[in-house]
Amino acid sequence: MRRLFFLINSFLLRIKRGRKVKISNNSKINLGCGMTVHNDWRNVDGSFNALISKFPRFIIQIAYSLTGARKSFTKQDYVNILYENNFIHYDLRFGLPFHENMATHIYTSHFLEHLYPNEAELLLKDAYKVLKKGGVIRISVPDLEYAISLYPQEKKDMLNKYFFINNVNNTFSNHKFMYDYDSLSEILYSIGFQKVERSKFCSGDFPNIDTLDNRGTDSLFIEAFR
Repeated sequence: MRRLFFLINSFLLRIKRGRKVKISNNSKINLGCGMTVHNDWRNVDGSFNALISKFPRFIIQIAYSLTGARKSFTKQDYVNILYENNFIHYDLRFGLPFHENMATHIYTSHFLEHLYPNEAELLLKDAYKVLKKGGVIRISVPDLEYAISLYPQEKKDMLNKYFFINNVNNTFSNHKFMYDYDSLSEILYSIGFQKVERSKFCSGDFPNIDTLDNRGTDSLFIEAFR
């Protein structure tokens, strides 16, 4: 059943490719959000959860038992998260579905590693265009430097957690690439971002990071300005 939902979801995402979504000026956008969201943000994700977020509550309640979210959330929490937050269902491998100069902040956590390098660069180029002048992007990814530090003492865990995730039922969950500070900052500068800086978990004046930052130990945090 989950495989069927994945195929339906993939088909609907392909239909939406290239469409633009209207958002208000000075928006805050959360990319590849999963279930880590905030109601002040436009939360963009290609998951089945994002797809059904605008459905009536009773449908979301029925869908709960068919999703992997039941491993981490109670039914009530699941329904509340989907129903009370603003989700946009879109496949970010195709770039961003927004017009230029609309956002003051863009956030993405543990998502870029699920894209191939060319897809990630396309997404970051679109993020640069969507940000207003002076806008900032905050990126969190698994830190390649940290992952490598686990070798050889925790080699098996390192390989399975960071390098060889292989979910045949949901290819979106697989890791396609990894970054350290030097490689990711180089990409951001090449796109045109300025003042690329390393940040820390839940540190700084970026809005709502106490909610959005959710993995401190193994994460690389970077902020960059347009």
